[in-house]
Amino acid sequence: MEKKPFITLEQAQRIIADVPTPFHIYDEKGIRENARLLNKAFAWNKGYKEYFAVKATPNPYILKILQEEGCGVDCSSYTELMLAEACGFSGQDIMFSSNVTPVEDMQLAARLGAYINLDDYTHVEFLERVAGIPETICCRYNPGGVFSMGNDIMDNPGEAKYGMTEQQMVDAYKKLMAKGARHFGIHAFLASNTVSNEYYPTLAGILFELAVRLKDATGAHISFINLSGGVGVDYRPEQPANDIMVIGEGVRRKFEEILVPAGMGDVAIFTELGRFMLAPYGHLVSTVLHEKHTYKDYIGLDACAANLMRPAMYGSYHHITVLGKENAPCDHKYDVTGGLCENNDKFAIDRMLPEIQIGDILVLHDTGAHGFSMGYNYNGKLRSAEVLLREDGSHKLIRRAETPEDYFATFDFAPFFKK
Repeated sequence: MEKKPFITLEQAQRIIADVPTPFHIYDEKGIRENARLLNKAFAWNKGYKEYFAVKATPNPYILKILQEEGCGVDCSSYTELMLAEACGFSGQDIMFSSNVTPVEDMQLAARLGAYINLDDYTHVEFLERVAGIPETICCRYNPGGVFSMGNDIMDNPGEAKYGMTEQQMVDAYKKLMAKGARHFGIHAFLASNTVSNEYYPTLAGILFELAVRLKDATGAHISFINLSGGVGVDYRPEQPANDIMVIGEGVRRKFEEILVPAGMGDVAIFTELGRFMLAPYGHLVSTVLHEKHTYKDYIGLDACAANLMRPAMYGSYHHITVLGKENAPCDHKYDVTGGLCENNDKFAIDRMLPEIQIGDILVLHDTGAHGFSMGYNYNGKLRSAEVLLREDGSHKLIRRAETPEDYFATFDFAPFFKK
């Protein structure tokens, strides 16, 4: 399947006249349409709610768009909770899932009335000590071992630091009930970035059966089951895309098969999608600064791994379009690099692309989630701007680029502040 950018060369040039590259840009129209499709896919469940993973794209303009489309937020830290509160999220519009949680984070989550998702059995007493036990509480499950679908091993939960064993879930529920909790949630994350319509239904089956066992073992009222994230996107053109309508129907069938006969048809289904919600609706836009021809042919961009860490950190694939050359033959092999003093600062290795000249504008696809948010300041590199492409085709700067003054702001060192 061909990957097409959501901006043209002419649009990019107009934006660059206002906001220099590199910058991340987000497609408001695509974000809204995708959120509506997700809600449609799970409309069969009257309690359904998507809790967008703030860590994926922590920008208030993006969060407000998703809020308008009926989404809540999944937060994992004090500052993410602060951001959620500033955007007008409160109470059960917030899911707080963290691990190795500081006292102040837990206290803020409790003050906001968020759903608190406990990562460990010992956190029951920790929560009681620092904030008190709420009537509704969630616990995170880890089944251990490896997680597979058919003959394919998807991930290795037994090596993950997250969640409780089933017996710990039972013990936590009993302890929480004794301390006043009345309603319970179940949360689990078993695989990342799956491109399979079977992942969510398979996970749902595991959690629905667990819910029945927990109810039988403890008598607890299970009010919601959070399928968390893990539904991925087709980063490569040849990959099949997930079909969220098929996924939603698969979860519905498991719900009818497992929960309804157990008298648990009132359970609400939650999701915490970050990548699926935003990744395809974000581009990193960058300008070619240099070309180099030694043992290989290199194209050097004004962006680097500090703007998009995934290729350097994970070897991840991000498709690249040379704007204005969408129909040109991909007959040149390049390494596409940034300017960090690290040899892994490469967006692509041996990538077949059209012939590229200095000044060309490149779009790196699928950067709307875990793109800007994973940025950093190594080599003194400054974080880029973020831009929103509005539904009417206009653009808005939703985060300015960092300046050297920002970089030096936390130093208390007189020479930096001489006029």
